[in-house]
Amino acid sequence: MEIREMFLPEFDQEMKKTRAILERVPEGKPDFKPHEKSMALGRLAAHTAQLPEFAVMIAELPELDFSKSSMKPLVMESRQQLLDVFDENIVKARAAIAKVPDEEWQKKWKLSFQGHAIADAPRFMMYREMFLNHLVHHRAQLGVYLRLNDIPLPGTYGPSADDTMGF
Repeated sequence: MEIREMFLPEFDQEMKKTRAILERVPEGKPDFKPHEKSMALGRLAAHTAQLPEFAVMIAELPELDFSKSSMKPLVMESRQQLLDVFDENIVKARAAIAKVPDEEWQKKWKLSFQGHAIADAPRFMMYREMFLNHLVHHRAQLGVYLRLNDIPLPGTYGPSADDTMGF
């Protein structure tokens, strides 16, 4: 089995779970922060919706220097805008992942800023750590933000206290 064939089912499941969280992001609280050092809810939700663009970059580029990237942070305008961007991004990311042959997954991939290395590892590790784990981390943060705003949470790796899934 090829690496991409192992990644794609997991990608599909994690994107479905992430979309379920994004579907519940409130529109009237973009500035909400659980702590002064926390990212604002609107910024966090937009970043989460945009993260699949990074999977495309990891899959398609030999390396990335953020200082030379044309990627601009998404600004949340509405929940529907976030969902539309996310849906578009996951289609592009899935297609990009599906094209990467095993030998490319195993090659080094470097992430830098102004020529200074941030991370340098095989592409498959960069995909897992810098994209997928990063996305799951921010999705979990969004779950905390939603809970603090009394918004019911969907189940992700089983039922939540709000979504018993029939149990």
